[in-house]
Amino acid sequence: MTFQVYDTTLRDGAQREGLTYSVVDKLAVARLLDDLGVGFIEGGWPGAVPKDTEFFRRARTELELRHAILVAFGATRKAGLAVEDDPQVRGLLDAQTPAVALVAKADLRHVERALRTTAEENLAMIRDTVSYLVAQGRRVFVDGEHCFDGFRFDPGYTAAVAETALAAGAERFVLCDTNGGMLPSQVTAVVEQLVARTGIAPERLGMHAQNDTACAVANTIAAVEAGVRHVQGTANGYGERPGNADIFAIVANLQLKLGMPVLPEGCLEQMVRVSHAIAEIANIAPDTHQAYVGAAAFAHKAGLHASAIKVDPLLYNHVEPAVVGNDMRILVTEMAGRASIELKSRELGLDLAGHPDALSRVTGRVKELEADGWSFEAADASFELLVRSELPDAAPARPFALESYRVIVEHREDGAVVSEATVKIRVRGERVIATAEGNGPVNALDEALRVGLARHYPELRDFELADYKVRILEGSHGTGAVTRVLVETAGTGRDWTTVGVHPNVVEASWVALVDALTYGLDRARVAGGSPA
Repeated sequence: MTFQVYDTTLRDGAQREGLTYSVVDKLAVARLLDDLGVGFIEGGWPGAVPKDTEFFRRARTELELRHAILVAFGATRKAGLAVEDDPQVRGLLDAQTPAVALVAKADLRHVERALRTTAEENLAMIRDTVSYLVAQGRRVFVDGEHCFDGFRFDPGYTAAVAETALAAGAERFVLCDTNGGMLPSQVTAVVEQLVARTGIAPERLGMHAQNDTACAVANTIAAVEAGVRHVQGTANGYGERPGNADIFAIVANLQLKLGMPVLPEGCLEQMVRVSHAIAEIANIAPDTHQAYVGAAAFAHKAGLHASAIKVDPLLYNHVEPAVVGNDMRILVTEMAGRASIELKSRELGLDLAGHPDALSRVTGRVKELEADGWSFEAADASFELLVRSELPDAAPARPFALESYRVIVEHREDGAVVSEATVKIRVRGERVIATAEGNGPVNALDEALRVGLARHYPELRDFELADYKVRILEGSHGTGAVTRVLVETAGTGRDWTTVGVHPNVVEASWVALVDALTYGLDRARVAGGSPA
Protein backbone atom coordinates (compact mmCIF):
# COMPACT_ATOMS: atom_id res chain seq x y z
CA MET A 1 0.00 0.00 0.00
CA THR A 2 1.33 3.44 -0.97
CA PHE A 3 3.00 5.44 1.78
CA GLN A 4 1.17 8.70 2.48
CA VAL A 5 2.71 11.95 3.73
CA TYR A 6 -0.11 14.15 4.97
CA ASP A 7 0.47 17.76 5.98
CA THR A 8 -1.84 19.67 8.31
CA THR A 9 0.07 22.96 8.62
CA LEU A 10 -2.89 25.00 7.41
CA ARG A 11 -5.31 23.48 9.90
CA ASP A 12 -3.68 21.95 12.98
CA GLY A 13 -0.50 23.98 12.59
CA ALA A 14 -2.51 27.20 12.40
CA GLN A 15 -3.64 26.59 15.99
CA ARG A 16 -0.23 27.72 17.23
CA GLU A 17 -0.53 30.64 19.65
CA GLY A 18 0.11 33.95 17.92
CA LEU A 19 -0.02 32.53 14.39
CA THR A 20 -2.60 33.87 11.95
CA TYR A 21 -2.69 33.12 8.23
CA SER A 22 -4.52 35.26 5.71
CA VAL A 23 -6.13 33.51 2.74
CA VAL A 24 -3.22 34.74 0.60
CA ASP A 25 -0.82 33.25 3.17
CA LYS A 26 -2.62 29.91 3.08
CA LEU A 27 -2.42 29.76 -0.71
CA ALA A 28 1.30 30.55 -0.58
CA VAL A 29 1.96 27.91 2.10
CA ALA A 30 0.02 25.32 0.08
CA ARG A 31 2.23 25.99 -2.95
CA LEU A 32 5.35 25.58 -0.83
CA LEU A 33 4.12 22.31 0.66
CA ASP A 34 3.41 21.07 -2.85
CA ASP A 35 7.00 21.95 -3.77
CA LEU A 36 8.10 19.72 -0.90
CA GLY A 37 6.15 16.88 -2.47
CA VAL A 38 3.74 15.99 0.31
CA GLY A 39 0.87 13.79 -0.82
CA PHE A 40 -1.94 15.59 0.99
CA ILE A 41 -2.47 19.16 2.20
CA GLU A 42 -5.20 19.68 4.76
CA GLY A 43 -6.45 23.18 4.06
CA GLY A 44 -8.79 23.87 6.95
CA TRP A 45 -12.37 23.47 8.13
CA PRO A 46 -14.83 24.79 5.49
CA GLY A 47 -18.21 25.83 6.76
CA ALA A 48 -16.92 26.27 10.31
CA VAL A 49 -14.21 28.87 9.61
CA PRO A 50 -15.09 31.58 7.02
CA LYS A 51 -11.44 32.11 6.08
CA ASP A 52 -11.09 28.41 5.32
CA THR A 53 -14.26 28.45 3.24
CA GLU A 54 -12.78 31.30 1.20
CA PHE A 55 -9.45 29.46 0.91
CA PHE A 56 -11.10 26.42 -0.66
CA ARG A 57 -13.10 28.62 -3.01
CA ARG A 58 -9.99 30.41 -4.25
CA ALA A 59 -7.94 27.21 -4.31
CA ARG A 60 -10.19 25.79 -7.02
CA THR A 61 -8.94 28.37 -9.50
CA GLU A 62 -5.65 29.61 -8.04
CA LEU A 63 -3.88 26.44 -6.88
CA GLU A 64 -2.23 24.21 -9.44
CA LEU A 65 -0.78 21.40 -7.34
CA ARG A 66 1.73 19.04 -8.92
CA HIS A 67 2.13 16.53 -6.12
CA ALA A 68 -0.46 17.08 -3.42
CA ILE A 69 -4.17 16.45 -3.06
CA LEU A 70 -6.15 19.09 -1.18
CA VAL A 71 -8.11 17.86 1.84
CA ALA A 72 -11.03 19.52 3.65
CA PHE A 73 -11.30 18.84 7.37
CA GLY A 74 -14.48 18.42 9.38
CA ALA A 75 -16.29 16.25 11.88
CA THR A 76 -18.73 13.38 11.79
CA ARG A 77 -22.40 14.28 11.80
CA LYS A 78 -23.88 15.56 15.03
CA ALA A 79 -25.61 13.14 17.35
CA GLY A 80 -29.27 12.66 16.48
CA LEU A 81 -28.98 14.47 13.13
CA ALA A 82 -29.24 12.82 9.72
CA VAL A 83 -25.98 13.14 7.84
CA GLU A 84 -27.73 14.68 4.83
CA ASP A 85 -29.04 17.47 7.07
CA ASP A 86 -25.77 18.30 8.84
CA PRO A 87 -24.57 21.74 7.62
CA GLN A 88 -20.91 21.08 8.39
CA VAL A 89 -20.98 17.88 6.34
CA ARG A 90 -22.50 19.94 3.54
CA GLY A 91 -19.62 22.38 3.98
CA LEU A 92 -17.17 19.54 3.34
CA LEU A 93 -18.90 18.70 0.07
CA ASP A 94 -19.11 22.36 -0.94
CA ALA A 95 -15.33 22.64 -0.60
CA GLN A 96 -15.13 20.32 -3.65
CA THR A 97 -11.87 18.68 -2.57
CA PRO A 98 -11.05 15.15 -3.73
CA ALA A 99 -10.50 14.06 -0.12
CA VAL A 100 -11.90 14.87 3.31
CA ALA A 101 -10.69 14.19 6.83
CA LEU A 102 -13.13 13.55 9.65
CA VAL A 103 -12.34 13.87 13.34
CA ALA A 104 -14.08 11.22 15.42
CA LYS A 105 -13.97 10.48 19.12
CA ALA A 106 -11.98 7.31 19.82
CA ASP A 107 -12.03 7.57 23.63
CA LEU A 108 -15.24 6.42 25.31
CA ARG A 109 -14.81 9.02 28.05
CA HIS A 110 -14.88 11.81 25.48
CA VAL A 111 -17.90 10.27 23.76
CA GLU A 112 -19.90 10.27 26.96
CA ARG A 113 -18.60 13.46 28.61
CA ALA A 114 -17.70 15.78 25.70
CA LEU A 115 -20.14 14.67 22.98
CA ARG A 116 -22.70 13.67 25.60
CA THR A 117 -23.94 10.77 23.53
CA THR A 118 -23.77 7.00 23.67
CA ALA A 119 -21.06 4.67 22.50
CA GLU A 120 -23.42 3.21 19.90
CA GLU A 121 -24.48 6.61 18.53
CA ASN A 122 -20.83 7.67 18.14
CA LEU A 123 -20.15 4.58 16.04
CA ALA A 124 -23.26 5.32 13.99
CA MET A 125 -22.09 8.91 13.46
CA ILE A 126 -18.79 7.61 12.10
CA ARG A 127 -20.41 4.95 9.94
CA ASP A 128 -23.02 7.28 8.46
CA THR A 129 -20.67 10.15 7.69
CA VAL A 130 -17.91 8.05 6.16
CA SER A 131 -20.24 6.00 3.98
CA TYR A 132 -22.12 9.13 2.88
CA LEU A 133 -18.96 10.99 1.82
CA VAL A 134 -17.54 7.92 0.08
CA ALA A 135 -20.82 7.60 -1.84
CA GLN A 136 -20.33 11.23 -2.91
CA GLY A 137 -16.99 10.28 -4.45
CA ARG A 138 -14.68 11.54 -1.72
CA ARG A 139 -11.60 9.81 -0.34
CA VAL A 140 -12.04 9.77 3.42
CA PHE A 141 -9.54 9.77 6.28
CA VAL A 142 -10.74 9.39 9.85
CA ASP A 143 -8.71 10.94 12.67
CA GLY A 144 -9.28 8.96 15.86
CA GLU A 145 -9.11 11.73 18.44
CA HIS A 146 -7.55 10.72 21.78
CA CYS A 147 -6.95 7.30 20.26
CA PHE A 148 -4.00 6.28 22.44
CA ASP A 149 -5.52 7.43 25.71
CA GLY A 150 -8.79 5.83 24.68
CA PHE A 151 -7.16 2.52 23.83
CA ARG A 152 -5.42 2.38 27.18
CA PHE A 153 -8.73 3.14 28.95
CA ASP A 154 -11.01 0.83 26.92
CA PRO A 155 -9.19 -0.99 24.12
CA GLY A 156 -12.36 -2.71 22.95
CA TYR A 157 -14.20 0.53 22.21
CA THR A 158 -11.29 2.26 20.50
CA ALA A 159 -10.81 -0.84 18.37
CA ALA A 160 -14.50 -0.70 17.44
CA VAL A 161 -14.09 2.92 16.32
CA ALA A 162 -11.22 1.96 14.02
CA GLU A 163 -13.08 -1.05 12.62
CA THR A 164 -16.25 0.98 12.02
CA ALA A 165 -14.40 3.73 10.15
CA LEU A 166 -12.54 1.35 7.86
CA ALA A 167 -15.55 -0.88 7.25
CA ALA A 168 -17.56 2.19 6.20
CA GLY A 169 -14.99 2.98 3.52
CA ALA A 170 -12.36 5.17 5.16
CA GLU A 171 -9.04 4.95 3.35
CA ARG A 172 -6.98 5.24 6.54
CA PHE A 173 -7.73 5.37 10.26
CA VAL A 174 -5.33 7.79 11.91
CA LEU A 175 -4.19 7.17 15.48
CA CYS A 176 -4.09 10.58 17.15
CA ASP A 177 -2.01 11.24 20.24
CA THR A 178 -4.17 14.29 20.87
CA ASN A 179 -2.79 15.07 24.33
CA GLY A 180 0.77 14.38 23.18
CA GLY A 181 1.55 12.24 26.19
CA MET A 182 2.88 9.07 24.57
CA LEU A 183 6.43 7.75 24.42
CA PRO A 184 7.77 5.74 21.45
CA SER A 185 7.57 2.36 23.19
CA GLN A 186 3.97 3.06 24.16
CA VAL A 187 3.07 3.99 20.58
CA THR A 188 4.59 0.76 19.32
CA ALA A 189 2.67 -1.26 21.90
CA VAL A 190 -0.70 0.31 21.04
CA VAL A 191 -0.23 -0.17 17.29
CA GLU A 192 0.73 -3.81 17.75
CA GLN A 193 -2.10 -4.50 20.19
CA LEU A 194 -4.70 -2.79 18.01
CA VAL A 195 -3.60 -4.79 14.97
CA ALA A 196 -3.63 -8.02 16.96
CA ARG A 197 -7.09 -7.34 18.42
CA THR A 198 -8.78 -6.29 15.16
CA GLY A 199 -6.83 -7.90 12.37
CA ILE A 200 -6.59 -4.50 10.66
CA ALA A 201 -3.57 -4.34 8.36
CA PRO A 202 -1.15 -1.81 9.89
CA GLU A 203 -0.75 -0.22 6.45
CA ARG A 204 -4.30 1.12 6.80
CA LEU A 205 -3.39 3.02 9.96
CA GLY A 206 -1.97 6.52 10.24
CA MET A 207 -0.13 8.48 12.93
CA HIS A 208 -0.79 12.01 14.18
CA ALA A 209 1.44 13.06 17.08
CA GLN A 210 1.45 16.14 19.29
CA ASN A 211 4.73 17.17 20.89
CA ASP A 212 3.88 17.56 24.58
CA THR A 213 6.59 15.07 25.60
CA ALA A 214 9.01 16.33 22.90
CA CYS A 215 8.57 12.90 21.30
CA ALA A 216 6.23 13.70 18.40
CA VAL A 217 8.72 12.89 15.65
CA ALA A 218 10.07 9.84 17.52
CA ASN A 219 6.52 8.62 18.14
CA THR A 220 5.73 8.98 14.45
CA ILE A 221 8.82 7.00 13.44
CA ALA A 222 7.93 4.34 16.01
CA ALA A 223 4.49 4.00 14.44
CA VAL A 224 6.02 3.59 10.99
CA GLU A 225 8.41 0.94 12.27
CA ALA A 226 5.33 -0.86 13.64
CA GLY A 227 3.82 -0.91 10.15
CA VAL A 228 1.86 2.36 9.85
CA ARG A 229 2.01 3.81 6.34
CA HIS A 230 0.39 7.23 6.74
CA VAL A 231 2.06 10.04 8.71
CA GLN A 232 0.78 13.49 9.60
CA GLY A 233 2.77 16.54 10.61
CA THR A 234 3.13 20.29 10.25
CA ALA A 235 5.80 22.54 8.83
CA ASN A 236 8.37 23.32 11.53
CA GLY A 237 6.22 21.47 14.05
CA TYR A 238 3.73 24.35 14.34
CA GLY A 239 0.63 23.63 16.39
CA GLU A 240 -1.09 24.30 19.67
CA ARG A 241 0.74 23.88 22.99
CA PRO A 242 4.30 22.66 22.21
CA GLY A 243 3.22 21.84 18.66
CA ASN A 244 2.91 18.90 16.30
CA ALA A 245 5.34 16.46 14.78
CA ASP A 246 7.66 18.35 12.43
CA ILE A 247 6.91 17.15 8.90
CA PHE A 248 10.46 18.00 7.78
CA ALA A 249 12.12 15.83 10.42
CA ILE A 250 9.62 13.03 9.75
CA VAL A 251 10.23 12.78 6.02
CA ALA A 252 13.98 13.28 6.33
CA ASN A 253 14.24 10.50 8.90
CA LEU A 254 12.09 8.15 6.86
CA GLN A 255 13.95 8.82 3.65
CA LEU A 256 17.52 9.15 4.89
CA LYS A 257 17.54 6.87 7.93
CA LEU A 258 15.03 4.17 7.02
CA GLY A 259 15.56 4.27 3.25
CA MET A 260 11.88 4.89 2.49
CA PRO A 261 11.41 7.15 -0.58
CA VAL A 262 8.34 8.93 0.76
CA LEU A 263 8.76 12.10 -1.33
CA PRO A 264 9.01 12.44 -5.12
CA GLU A 265 12.52 12.49 -6.52
CA GLY A 266 14.26 15.84 -6.11
CA CYS A 267 11.86 17.17 -3.47
CA LEU A 268 13.83 16.44 -0.30
CA GLU A 269 16.40 19.07 -1.24
CA GLN A 270 13.63 21.70 -1.10
CA MET A 271 13.23 21.25 2.67
CA VAL A 272 15.31 24.19 3.89
CA ARG A 273 13.81 26.63 1.42
CA VAL A 274 10.25 25.53 2.16
CA SER A 275 10.79 25.53 5.93
CA HIS A 276 12.21 29.03 6.00
CA ALA A 277 9.68 30.43 3.55
CA ILE A 278 6.77 29.15 5.63
CA ALA A 279 8.38 30.61 8.76
CA GLU A 280 8.57 34.00 7.08
CA ILE A 281 4.94 33.81 5.95
CA ALA A 282 3.94 32.84 9.49
CA ASN A 283 6.01 35.80 10.75
CA ILE A 284 7.91 33.48 13.08
CA ALA A 285 11.68 33.54 13.24
CA PRO A 286 13.07 30.28 11.83
CA ASP A 287 14.47 27.98 14.50
CA THR A 288 18.20 28.09 13.83
CA HIS A 289 18.70 24.82 15.74
CA GLN A 290 15.88 22.88 14.11
CA ALA A 291 16.94 19.41 12.91
CA TYR A 292 17.87 19.15 9.23
CA VAL A 293 16.62 22.62 8.17
CA GLY A 294 17.99 24.97 10.83
CA ALA A 295 20.86 27.29 9.96
CA ALA A 296 22.88 25.60 12.72
CA ALA A 297 21.88 22.02 11.82
CA PHE A 298 25.23 21.46 10.11
CA ALA A 299 27.26 24.24 11.73
CA HIS A 300 30.63 23.59 13.35
CA LYS A 301 32.95 25.78 15.33
CA ALA A 302 36.40 26.17 13.87
CA GLY A 303 39.17 24.37 15.71
CA LEU A 304 38.31 20.93 17.04
CA HIS A 305 36.24 19.89 14.02
CA ALA A 306 38.16 21.76 11.35
CA SER A 307 40.86 19.23 10.53
CA ALA A 308 38.42 16.31 10.37
CA ILE A 309 35.99 18.27 8.21
CA LYS A 310 38.74 19.01 5.72
CA VAL A 311 39.33 15.27 5.33
CA ASP A 312 35.68 14.25 5.15
CA PRO A 313 32.71 16.46 6.12
CA LEU A 314 30.63 13.37 6.94
CA LEU A 315 32.96 12.66 9.86
CA TYR A 316 31.00 15.37 11.70
CA ASN A 317 27.70 15.43 9.74
CA HIS A 318 25.16 12.64 10.09
CA VAL A 319 24.02 13.21 6.47
CA GLU A 320 25.24 15.28 3.57
CA PRO A 321 23.62 18.72 4.20
CA ALA A 322 22.88 19.33 0.52
CA VAL A 323 20.41 16.44 0.35
CA VAL A 324 17.95 18.55 2.38
CA GLY A 325 19.00 21.84 0.77
CA ASN A 326 21.18 22.92 3.68
CA ASP A 327 24.85 23.84 3.91
CA MET A 328 27.65 22.96 6.28
CA ARG A 329 29.05 26.02 8.00
CA ILE A 330 32.12 26.87 10.01
CA LEU A 331 30.90 29.32 12.63
CA VAL A 332 32.76 32.45 11.74
CA THR A 333 30.09 34.48 9.90
CA GLU A 334 26.69 33.79 8.43
CA MET A 335 27.01 31.99 5.11
CA ALA A 336 24.75 31.34 2.16
CA GLY A 337 25.58 28.24 0.13
CA ARG A 338 26.13 28.35 -3.62
CA ALA A 339 24.12 25.17 -4.08
CA SER A 340 21.00 26.59 -2.41
CA ILE A 341 21.22 29.80 -4.42
CA GLU A 342 21.75 27.93 -7.66
CA LEU A 343 18.82 25.63 -6.89
CA LYS A 344 16.48 28.50 -6.02
CA SER A 345 17.54 30.47 -9.09
CA ARG A 346 16.85 27.48 -11.30
CA GLU A 347 13.37 27.23 -9.81
CA LEU A 348 12.77 30.85 -10.83
CA GLY A 349 13.86 30.07 -14.38
CA LEU A 350 17.32 31.64 -14.08
CA ASP A 351 20.47 29.73 -15.04
CA LEU A 352 23.25 30.62 -12.64
CA ALA A 353 25.02 27.32 -13.28
CA GLY A 354 26.04 28.65 -16.67
CA HIS A 355 27.33 31.88 -15.14
CA PRO A 356 29.75 30.93 -12.33
CA ASP A 357 30.95 34.51 -11.88
CA ALA A 358 27.39 35.74 -11.43
CA LEU A 359 26.73 32.87 -9.01
CA SER A 360 29.71 33.95 -6.92
CA ARG A 361 28.56 37.56 -6.91
CA VAL A 362 24.99 36.65 -5.92
CA THR A 363 26.27 34.31 -3.21
CA GLY A 364 28.52 37.03 -1.81
CA ARG A 365 25.77 39.61 -1.95
CA VAL A 366 23.28 37.32 -0.20
CA LYS A 367 25.85 36.61 2.51
CA GLU A 368 26.34 40.32 3.12
CA LEU A 369 22.63 41.08 3.16
CA GLU A 370 21.68 38.16 5.40
CA ALA A 371 24.33 39.24 7.88
CA ASP A 372 22.45 42.56 8.04
CA GLY A 373 19.10 40.86 8.70
CA TRP A 374 17.77 40.26 5.20
CA SER A 375 15.94 37.05 4.44
CA PHE A 376 14.94 36.02 0.93
CA GLU A 377 13.28 32.68 1.69
CA ALA A 378 9.76 34.14 1.56
CA ALA A 379 10.62 37.01 -0.78
CA ASP A 380 11.09 35.36 -4.15
CA ALA A 381 10.52 38.59 -6.06
CA SER A 382 13.33 40.46 -4.29
CA PHE A 383 15.63 37.48 -4.72
CA GLU A 384 14.83 37.25 -8.42
CA LEU A 385 15.58 40.96 -8.89
CA LEU A 386 18.92 40.47 -7.13
CA VAL A 387 19.84 37.51 -9.35
CA ARG A 388 18.75 39.22 -12.55
CA SER A 389 20.86 42.26 -11.70
CA GLU A 390 23.99 40.06 -11.82
CA LEU A 391 23.24 38.24 -15.08
CA PRO A 392 24.74 39.34 -18.41
CA ASP A 393 21.26 40.25 -19.70
CA ALA A 394 20.51 42.22 -16.56
CA ALA A 395 16.93 43.18 -15.81
CA PRO A 396 15.87 46.74 -16.65
CA ALA A 397 16.81 49.45 -14.18
CA ARG A 398 14.32 50.71 -11.61
CA PRO A 399 11.31 52.29 -13.31
CA PHE A 400 12.10 55.59 -11.60
CA ALA A 401 14.84 57.39 -9.69
CA LEU A 402 14.13 58.67 -6.20
CA GLU A 403 14.90 62.28 -5.38
CA SER A 404 13.28 62.22 -1.94
CA TYR A 405 10.21 61.17 0.00
CA ARG A 406 8.56 62.52 3.14
CA VAL A 407 5.84 61.10 5.39
CA ILE A 408 3.79 63.04 7.92
CA VAL A 409 1.47 61.51 10.51
CA GLU A 410 -1.23 63.90 11.73
CA HIS A 411 -3.47 63.39 14.75
CA ARG A 412 -6.44 65.61 14.05
CA GLU A 413 -8.78 67.34 16.45
CA ASP A 414 -11.58 64.87 15.75
CA GLY A 415 -9.34 61.98 16.79
CA ALA A 416 -8.59 60.81 13.25
CA VAL A 417 -5.01 59.79 12.53
CA VAL A 418 -4.04 60.37 8.91
CA SER A 419 -0.73 59.85 7.13
CA GLU A 420 0.35 61.97 4.19
CA ALA A 421 3.28 61.13 1.92
CA THR A 422 5.05 63.16 -0.74
CA VAL A 423 7.46 61.58 -3.20
CA LYS A 424 9.77 63.36 -5.63
CA ILE A 425 10.94 61.08 -8.41
CA ARG A 426 12.30 61.16 -11.95
CA VAL A 427 10.42 59.01 -14.46
CA ARG A 428 11.71 58.72 -18.03
CA GLY A 429 13.42 62.10 -17.77
CA GLU A 430 10.47 63.85 -16.14
CA ARG A 431 10.53 65.19 -12.59
CA VAL A 432 7.33 64.19 -10.80
CA ILE A 433 6.04 65.30 -7.40
CA ALA A 434 3.10 63.32 -6.02
CA THR A 435 1.21 63.46 -2.74
CA ALA A 436 -1.33 61.07 -1.26
CA GLU A 437 -2.99 60.21 2.03
CA GLY A 438 -3.30 56.78 3.62
CA ASN A 439 -4.36 55.05 6.80
CA GLY A 440 -0.71 54.65 7.75
CA PRO A 441 2.70 55.87 6.56
CA VAL A 442 3.35 52.83 4.38
CA ASN A 443 -0.08 52.97 2.78
CA ALA A 444 0.42 56.68 2.11
CA LEU A 445 3.85 56.08 0.54
CA ASP A 446 2.42 53.31 -1.63
CA GLU A 447 -0.41 55.54 -2.81
CA ALA A 448 1.86 58.52 -3.50
CA LEU A 449 4.32 56.43 -5.49
CA ARG A 450 1.50 54.97 -7.57
CA VAL A 451 0.13 58.45 -8.25
CA GLY A 452 3.55 59.57 -9.45
CA LEU A 453 4.03 56.57 -11.71
CA ALA A 454 0.47 56.06 -12.98
CA ARG A 455 0.74 58.10 -16.18
CA HIS A 456 3.90 56.34 -17.32
CA TYR A 457 2.95 52.88 -16.06
CA PRO A 458 -0.80 52.26 -16.34
CA GLU A 459 -0.15 48.59 -15.46
CA LEU A 460 0.02 49.70 -11.82
CA ARG A 461 -3.78 49.75 -11.66
CA ASP A 462 -3.64 45.93 -11.64
CA PHE A 463 -1.36 45.81 -8.57
CA GLU A 464 -2.68 45.81 -5.02
CA LEU A 465 -0.91 45.77 -1.66
CA ALA A 466 -2.30 42.50 -0.26
CA ASP A 467 -0.36 41.97 2.96
CA TYR A 468 2.28 43.65 5.08
CA LYS A 469 4.38 42.10 7.84
CA VAL A 470 6.96 43.68 10.14
CA ARG A 471 9.52 41.93 12.31
CA ILE A 472 11.96 43.61 14.66
CA LEU A 473 15.32 41.83 14.60
CA GLU A 474 17.31 42.44 17.75
CA GLY A 475 20.75 41.38 18.80
CA SER A 476 22.63 41.75 15.52
CA HIS A 477 23.80 45.29 16.19
CA GLY A 478 24.31 45.60 19.92
CA THR A 479 21.47 47.54 21.49
CA GLY A 480 20.13 48.62 18.09
CA ALA A 481 17.26 46.95 16.31
CA VAL A 482 16.76 46.22 12.63
CA THR A 483 13.33 46.11 11.02
CA ARG A 484 12.50 43.57 8.33
CA VAL A 485 9.39 44.14 6.24
CA LEU A 486 7.64 41.71 3.92
CA VAL A 487 5.22 43.12 1.37
CA GLU A 488 2.76 40.86 -0.46
CA THR A 489 1.50 42.31 -3.75
CA ALA A 490 -1.39 40.93 -5.75
CA GLY A 491 -1.36 41.26 -9.52
CA THR A 492 -3.28 39.82 -12.40
CA GLY A 493 -3.04 36.06 -12.06
CA ARG A 494 -0.35 35.90 -9.39
CA ASP A 495 1.02 37.29 -6.12
CA TRP A 496 4.61 38.12 -5.21
CA THR A 497 6.53 39.00 -2.06
CA THR A 498 9.36 41.46 -1.53
CA VAL A 499 11.55 42.29 1.45
CA GLY A 500 13.15 45.41 2.87
CA VAL A 501 15.51 45.81 5.84
CA HIS A 502 16.57 48.99 7.62
CA PRO A 503 16.76 50.36 11.18
CA ASN A 504 13.90 52.69 10.17
CA VAL A 505 10.62 50.86 9.53
CA VAL A 506 9.47 53.38 6.91
CA GLU A 507 12.67 53.02 4.90
CA ALA A 508 12.49 49.21 5.16
CA SER A 509 8.92 49.43 3.87
CA TRP A 510 9.97 51.77 1.05
CA VAL A 511 12.63 49.32 -0.12
CA ALA A 512 10.10 46.48 -0.19
CA LEU A 513 7.51 48.64 -1.99
CA VAL A 514 9.98 49.70 -4.67
CA ASP A 515 10.99 46.08 -5.27
CA ALA A 516 7.30 45.12 -5.45
CA LEU A 517 6.49 47.66 -8.15
CA THR A 518 9.73 47.01 -10.05
CA TYR A 519 9.09 43.28 -10.11
CA GLY A 520 5.45 43.68 -11.09
CA LEU A 521 6.25 46.06 -13.93
CA ASP A 522 9.02 43.78 -15.17
CA ARG A 523 6.63 40.81 -15.19
CA ALA A 524 4.06 42.90 -17.03
CA ARG A 525 6.71 43.86 -19.57
CA VAL A 526 7.67 40.22 -20.16
CA ALA A 527 4.04 39.13 -20.43
CA GLY A 528 3.15 41.98 -22.77
CA GLY A 529 6.31 41.84 -24.86
CA SER A 530 6.82 45.58 -24.63
CA PRO A 531 9.03 47.80 -22.51
CA ALA A 532 7.63 48.71 -19.12
